[in-house]
Amino acid sequence: MRKIVILGSGAGGTILANNLRKELDDSEWQITVIDRDEQHHFQAGYLFIPFGIYTKNDVLKPKKEFIPQDVEFVVDNVVNIDKDQRRVVGENNTYDYDWLVIATGCRIAPEEIDGMMDGWGKDVFDFYTLEGSIALRKKLKYFNSGKIVLNIAEIPFKCPIAPLEFVFMADWFFTATGVRDKVDIEFVTPLDNVFTKPVAAKALAEFAAIKNIKVTPHFDIAQVNTNEKTIESHKGDKVGYDLLVAIPPNMGDQALIDSGVGDPVGFVPTDNHTMKAEDADRIFVIGDATNVPTSKAGSVVHYMSYTLVENLVREIDGQKALPTFDGHATCFLASGFEKAILLDFNYNVEPLPGKFPFPGMGPFSLLQESLSNHWGKMMFQWVYWNLMMKGLDLPLEPQMNIAGKIRKAAA
Repeated sequence: MRKIVILGSGAGGTILANNLRKELDDSEWQITVIDRDEQHHFQAGYLFIPFGIYTKNDVLKPKKEFIPQDVEFVVDNVVNIDKDQRRVVGENNTYDYDWLVIATGCRIAPEEIDGMMDGWGKDVFDFYTLEGSIALRKKLKYFNSGKIVLNIAEIPFKCPIAPLEFVFMADWFFTATGVRDKVDIEFVTPLDNVFTKPVAAKALAEFAAIKNIKVTPHFDIAQVNTNEKTIESHKGDKVGYDLLVAIPPNMGDQALIDSGVGDPVGFVPTDNHTMKAEDADRIFVIGDATNVPTSKAGSVVHYMSYTLVENLVREIDGQKALPTFDGHATCFLASGFEKAILLDFNYNVEPLPGKFPFPGMGPFSLLQESLSNHWGKMMFQWVYWNLMMKGLDLPLEPQMNIAGKIRKAAA
């Protein structure tokens, strides 16, 4: 019996386990999913925990609920990948494969910034982990005056709109609790604006200005000075804080670095359009573990999965992989006050205004705040658990559609 091994059972690994099982005869193919954790995390929900909208129970479910019964699910910690011998080494066992899919995601590394760990969990918090979100909830609950600084250490990082979502939601939260006039909010980024794409960056910066959120660009953090409560750039510029919400450097899985499969920070060099690992035979990569130049986000994983499943099956059948992934990302940005902003883009077309998914009709509006966008954002939790994680199709095309978008906005 031939073997496919999937490393990781987050969004990417789970979607692939479901869809590959549908495509491949279970009498010929054994599919094994390996993960160090039995709990599945709805990571998009972490954002809502600090503001008391979600709790821990809203973002956790057993992974076995979503892995098909005829797919083997193994709890083990992978320590090495031998791509020459086609073998994965775990702490508990070894696993041979005919094809390997890497879906190990990425992780935050606050220890990479000098001084950051000195204040971790005291006046420095994250919301990119469940533990961080819960701790930040306890801090925000009684925060009634002072300065909140959100700092992005470097790119790339998971879910590029999440930092903006946080400061927009913080504006709403402190308004709702009646202390917004006593709380300053500052968005500090190494980028030249609040987002990487010019049209979207201009629109989102305008929303930030309306919400009285200060934006400090071109800030490349070198260290956190916890005694004086400042972050300091490599140029010596300083920004003071009472509460620092950090987006630390993001890195791939350590096993990828140790195995020489990933680059020095753990992301796997991956063909932008086929999802095949570069310079590695019979290895595909999906989601945050890749180095492809698009968002590390759940919608991207969903779109990638179509290409990856098709190409893995094509390789099995002796055919060449097709370059069908276009970098498509669809992201709802929660902006508070029961509104959200929607972005839809790919490698070649940046986020533009317009209507989505039906041209001229919507019901969602691109690069605009709206109530319908808010409900789209809030419905995603149900879509995630009930459709995406079960490998069911969503009413969205994997390839980005330019229809309904206003191109002149890019001029």
